[in-house]
Amino acid sequence: VQLVESGGGLVQAGGSLRLSCAASGSTFVINTMGWYRQAPGKQRELVAEITNGGGSANYANSVKGRFTISRDNPKNTMYLQMNSLKPEDTAVYYCNAVGDYDFIQYDYWGQGTQVTVSS
Repeated sequence: VQLVESGGGLVQAGGSLRLSCAASGSTFVINTMGWYRQAPGKQRELVAEITNGGGSANYANSVKGRFTISRDNPKNTMYLQMNSLKPEDTAVYYCNAVGDYDFIQYDYWGQGTQVTVSS
């Protein structure tokens, strides 16, 4: 499975961005997909995750009410709508996909996309 993120960039505080993660390859093994981020000097942290059917989503407390995760399974694409952005949201955002098939666990990562929020 290959994951390719897009949509990052530079935005002023209070602005919005929409990240996309396109999956290709053996996508049938994917269950949960998520967005993680890593700021300079900090550990990578979970931002939001969503189950295969899209019926369940979890968010980090720091983004609840501002970010919305969604996925379009026919398009094998996941999105992260980010509103009311803050300078502390500045980080490299990574797409993640996990799953299992035939008793084998899979864990995939994208290359990351930079999000910079100016004050």
